[in-house]
Amino acid sequence: MRRRLVAGNWKMHGTLAENEALLSSLLAGFSGVKSEVAVCVPYPYLAQVQAKLQGSAVAWGAQNMSQHGKGAYTGEVSASMLNDFGCKYVIVGHSERRSIYGESDELVAEKYAAAQAAGLIPILCVGETLSEREEGITEQVVGRQLDAVLSKSGVASLAKAVVAYEPVWAIGTGVTATPDQAQAVHAFIRGKIRDLDAAVATDLVIQYGGSVKAANAVELFSQPDIDGGLIGGAALNADEFLAICKAG
Repeated sequence: MRRRLVAGNWKMHGTLAENEALLSSLLAGFSGVKSEVAVCVPYPYLAQVQAKLQGSAVAWGAQNMSQHGKGAYTGEVSASMLNDFGCKYVIVGHSERRSIYGESDELVAEKYAAAQAAGLIPILCVGETLSEREEGITEQVVGRQLDAVLSKSGVASLAKAVVAYEPVWAIGTGVTATPDQAQAVHAFIRGKIRDLDAAVATDLVIQYGGSVKAANAVELFSQPDIDGGLIGGAALNADEFLAICKAG
């Protein structure tokens, strides 16, 4: 049976003091959480998070990584470096990386492959912009983003990965895809994978991300193909994040 995974993406937020308070509150209120939970934090705070969460039920990871193993890539962070800090997950292909920093489908596929080669679990983000949804090409866009990874790494690689559907128009906007809208795309993703490997599709964890809050998490997570969430702003509030983790 598929597990439920709720992962917090802190984005470019945090201070040592804020992180300490947030993680302490998260651990203190963790009783009753049945989902798997992780936090993906800025690179400078990986050591702090590792020290705080080591031995707890909360996993941790990074928000991005280089496709390169080592070398003259000033400012980049490799998968092996993330391993030094005990990371389990790494987000690849977040829409902000694609749109702001110009990461192509092919580059995302390279990062995905590099993460897996190092033993990390990539959280592969896919999703369409508002204009693409209005054009009616959501499935075409999401399918293209998946195909880049499938072409490079194969469908079997998804047995050691997570997919996060994040409609770009719902990220940080306060606008959330309706449960039916989100479920439709999740079903498309699982169906696409099922056409290639039914067993992989059955076990594939597909998260929803896009203005998930405690108020809408239960309804979203009750959809048959939604297996938790990749949470942005709400992950910075311990009470809100815990309520999401306990939803469904």
